Amino acid sequence: MDDELPNLAVVHSRALVGMEAPEVTVEVHVANGLPALSIVGLPEAAVKESKDRVRAAIANSRFEFPQRRITVNLAPADLPKEGGRFDLPIALGILAASGQIPRPPLKDIEFLGELGLSGQLRPVTGTLPAALHARRVPRTLCLPHPSAPQAALAEGAEILSAGHLLDVCAHLRGAQPLPRATAPAHDRTSREPLPDLAEVRGQQRARRALEVAAAGRHHMLMIGPPGTGKTMLASRLPGILPPMTEREAIEAAAVASVAGLDPFTAGCWRQRPFRAPHHTASAVALVGGGPHPRPGEISLAHGGVLFLDEAAEFDRRALDALREPLETGRIAIARAARRAEFPARFQLVLALNPCPQGYDCDLGEHCRCTAMQRRRHLSRLSAPLLDRIDLHVLVSRQSQAELRAAPPGEASAMVRERVEAAQALQIERQGCLNADLPASLLDRHAPLDATAAAMLEQAAQRFRLSLRACHRIQRVARTIADLSGSARIGPQHLGEAITYRALERLV
Repeated sequence: MDDELPNLAVVHSRALVGMEAPEVTVEVHVANGLPALSIVGLPEAAVKESKDRVRAAIANSRFEFPQRRITVNLAPADLPKEGGRFDLPIALGILAASGQIPRPPLKDIEFLGELGLSGQLRPVTGTLPAALHARRVPRTLCLPHPSAPQAALAEGAEILSAGHLLDVCAHLRGAQPLPRATAPAHDRTSREPLPDLAEVRGQQRARRALEVAAAGRHHMLMIGPPGTGKTMLASRLPGILPPMTEREAIEAAAVASVAGLDPFTAGCWRQRPFRAPHHTASAVALVGGGPHPRPGEISLAHGGVLFLDEAAEFDRRALDALREPLETGRIAIARAARRAEFPARFQLVLALNPCPQGYDCDLGEHCRCTAMQRRRHLSRLSAPLLDRIDLHVLVSRQSQAELRAAPPGEASAMVRERVEAAQALQIERQGCLNADLPASLLDRHAPLDATAAAMLEQAAQRFRLSLRACHRIQRVARTIADLSGSARIGPQHLGEAITYRALERLV
């Protein structure tokens, strides 16, 4: 029907709402009347400004800008449109409606791209989600050169790469086909060098806890004076984690694409992200949000590690905002006009000084803080948040003599082998890692004998542990048993898991 209207052209494009890329139909009608260009369909400021960019780009590309009344409709009309991603489809629609380029080739291609005044194509965000959605239709997706490689990560999607409006028009005319974009092959296997665990001397207990955390993907809290190696240990956690699966890597790359980061520069392909925001970060910076919802640090850490150093200095409301994502692995951001959902399955590592005294604090004879001061300091982390953290580990200060006498630590590669073996056992047994094991399946996959059950009951009464904390101790014990190759949880495994609830001993 549209082909029968000579002054109407339809171009396909995509918007960006959270991790979704809903289809947008760009309808352009050129009619007689006073020269004007109007854009309807709930455009925001950047989209309204596209009329000037499009006008200059068409003129500077040696095309004729129609001196007629031009109406651009972005459908559906109730979906807010933002950014410069619709510049290219609007320009093509005007050229097609005025008869300067053919209309039939537009049916099978979707276009995204911001135009410079010269007609040069500039990158846009969210191209990987757009490629994943275009693949389902299926349609080819045409993108600017800088945005095309990350979209090519979507296996099976056909991506065209263009540098100028003239290149796109030449392709539509059949004069010069656009090149197919591919993800750089070397980025799929390359790895940036990660800090090695062998560089950490001493701290055997903290190293052991780090291995347990990695094997079951448990959240971890390290408590100790400044300079004891908490940050050093946390930064080595990604190096002992297995490489990301294809699905995890695609999800992490999609989040980076939505955030305007290039997956190939924000982090190596299939290398687990490590995010360490400053303690002045707000709740919106951590969980995401804003007028146009964007992913926060917890989503940028999806599939990897989120490290919060000096955790007591973070705003308490910002830390409490992590509670739901820690349980669900997703974050839903609701605004008056829209709702967006982002993945947020990350491993949380907190570092905390045991008291507010400062550098001299070692929880021993040099510590002048009272029990009340420690409680006040630790109360900056709410009990519900601490309840969701599986491992509470004390990192004590070591003397120079102890450090010199400590044997060299194991390299990350050796620890990673044990972690991978333990995780393979968990996937084979229950289909998920121990940290994600539902409470309803604990008795099936992590049963406790009478002795172990009595130990856990005694610990719960002594430390006033909640049912959630008891379940998390049971999951940690299951991970410790997996690392030792034991089919069942023994008292020694549960006993070690109970010792990782160290926070209660500080007060």
